[in-house]
Amino acid sequence: MEIKKIKQLAELMKEAGLTALEITEGDNSLRLERGASAPNGEAPAQSRSAHAPEAPVEAEGTVITSPTVGVFYAAPSPDSKPFVQVGDRIRQGDTLCIIEAMKLMNEIPAELDGTVAEVCAENGQVVEYGQPLFRIV
Repeated sequence: MEIKKIKQLAELMKEAGLTALEITEGDNSLRLERGASAPNGEAPAQSRSAHAPEAPVEAEGTVITSPTVGVFYAAPSPDSKPFVQVGDRIRQGDTLCIIEAMKLMNEIPAELDGTVAEVCAENGQVVEYGQPLFRIV
């Protein structure tokens, strides 16, 4: 595999927000992984910090996560208003968003009744399996 192609794949990973990519061409295979690392090559967990980071504060409510990898769409079409916005009251079964995966549009339903407290993804953003999409209170 050519270095130019590997660089293009690395750039594509960065643009799409991917952390790993594995490609096989004939007898050759390539696995690219990216993550935060310190400039001197040591892992982030081993970086030298004078103060330990504080534990993240748990936000109240229920988090709706992505059931698949795909593209997050907040509205049914580019010129339509979003399915839900912060402050909207929802009922179980209401459509919250669409995740496009492999050219299939998957409507993501609300798992419970409540109020949308936070929209965690941006329209057109590539989301990963298990990534938070909404916080419902």
